[in-house]
Amino acid sequence: MLPVGFAVRLGHGWGMTQACFHALPDGRRIAHRFTPGSGPALVFLPGYMSDMAGSKAAAMFDWAVARGRACLLLDYSGCGESPGDFAEGSLSRWRDEVLALIAAKCPGDVVLVGSSMGGWLMLLVALTAPERVRALVGIAAAPDFTEWGHSAAQKAELAAGLTIFEGNPYGPEPTPTHPLFWRDGQAQRLLDAPIALDCPVRLLHGQADPDVPWELSLRLADALRSADVQVTLVKDGDHRLSREQDIALLLRILAALE
Repeated sequence: MLPVGFAVRLGHGWGMTQACFHALPDGRRIAHRFTPGSGPALVFLPGYMSDMAGSKAAAMFDWAVARGRACLLLDYSGCGESPGDFAEGSLSRWRDEVLALIAAKCPGDVVLVGSSMGGWLMLLVALTAPERVRALVGIAAAPDFTEWGHSAAQKAELAAGLTIFEGNPYGPEPTPTHPLFWRDGQAQRLLDAPIALDCPVRLLHGQADPDVPWELSLRLADALRSADVQVTLVKDGDHRLSREQDIALLLRILAALE
């Protein structure tokens, strides 16, 4: 099971002070921050239980503002500044929220930047709307973690409708996995078949990642149909890849995709 995503509110200007909210037809209100500019718009997808206040998202937003690039940050329902019950969250639900925000805020193509679980979500978004996606950038992307990230005993508990809790090295509270999220994740697995995406893909992964094996990025690269896939490994990089040098590497990758 992946840990709660690490989120730090740094002293970034961010070009904004408060989140805006986008209302979905069913009443969900999705917190987001958007800066208009040239495209394709950069869209950051946080990890499990993380949010748009994370250091990588904030740095990307600041970078986009400085370059006049369009950029969208968002919190999935039940996460960060978006109201809702986290226990009702699922990849399908959050995928649809991302698609709704892209449709509302981004008139042109987008570059999806997905961290950890967000790397799985970016694939699901791209498969749903491939015509909108110019490129993908995964940071310790974790597709299929409902399968490889749980033991047989844990999966049996989840299949029986029980919530499981695990230790969280990034905060005081244990990390929950709810049955709804797990069942939906199992139905959204991608790695056992070709992934029919043809856009450029850049995968960044730390080889000292204790949560998502770096070999998973190689497996993902192999599964992707695109011929334009590059994997960058950071020998001493951890799961978060939020050190100054890690963020600088991410920004260089984004610049090279312009």
